[in-house]
Amino acid sequence: MKLSKEVKTAILVISGILFLIFGINYLKGVNLLAGANTYYTEFDYNALAKSSVVTIKGNNVGQVRSIEYIPETTKTRVGFTVDNDLEFSKNSVIRMYSSGLMGENALAIIPANDSEWAQDGTVLTSEVEKGLIDKLAGNFSEISTDLGTTLKSADTLLLGLNTIIRDDSDVGLKHAIAELNATIKSFKTLSNSFNTLVNKNEESLSSVIRNVDSISTNLAAVSSDLNKANVSETMASLNATLASVNGILTNLENGQGSMGKLLTDEKLYHNLEVASMQLKELLQDFKLNPKRYVNVSVFGGKNKEEYVKPEDERQ
Repeated sequence: MKLSKEVKTAILVISGILFLIFGINYLKGVNLLAGANTYYTEFDYNALAKSSVVTIKGNNVGQVRSIEYIPETTKTRVGFTVDNDLEFSKNSVIRMYSSGLMGENALAIIPANDSEWAQDGTVLTSEVEKGLIDKLAGNFSEISTDLGTTLKSADTLLLGLNTIIRDDSDVGLKHAIAELNATIKSFKTLSNSFNTLVNKNEESLSSVIRNVDSISTNLAAVSSDLNKANVSETMASLNATLASVNGILTNLENGQGSMGKLLTDEKLYHNLEVASMQLKELLQDFKLNPKRYVNVSVFGGKNKEEYVKPEDERQ
């Protein structure tokens, strides 16, 4: 089926959006293709943000996912995810520390030296880096002091915005709003194009959906046939056969039966070897001295040569 330009454009746009989402999360240290376990810890103060990094020995291994205040305990519960390939003890300590000059905070896993591995959902013990507690307390106490200054700055900012709005020049806010309006119109046009694309390919989309439904039905039928195949009985019969063969091999190794004795009895092997060699010598002697075994005489004469038993049975 030949794809139209609209379909190709839609595929390109969707692929770009997916790649952008994957790239942003990858730069944050989150691999969307790998699984992750979620762990929890609690602090008296919250100095973290969602997407704060989680490290172990300086390496990024996870990310903060949830921050929730618990009124019953007056603590803040922090949930963070770590790649499920990383294993650490449930007795490890989660330390909050300052990770940069801009005041960002992060979590560090301080592993314990034991093999009691933490599981998904485990609540871990927490601690705060020395000196960070005083900094947090100071920040909270200075909120009320800085509130008045913040309000004054906000008022000044609003006055400046009013001046910009009244500015009729090209650098004013009106020009920016006009550009934003044009952008919204472009998105509206793109939305109409998508609607037109769907309407034109409605029959093809319906066919694809029917094919998917047919595939799921076939998979259900295959699963039903496998259930009726009595796979467990077949495996049980196979196990019994293997056990029987194993018993036969054990008897052979223990020298039981004719085959077992032939494999393990060295004396029997020696006798068979001697008998084979004697048979070979007998046939050779018969070929060289046939008169010794077949005596044909018109006058009834006798062969005077007598058989002499060799000293070695192999001769």
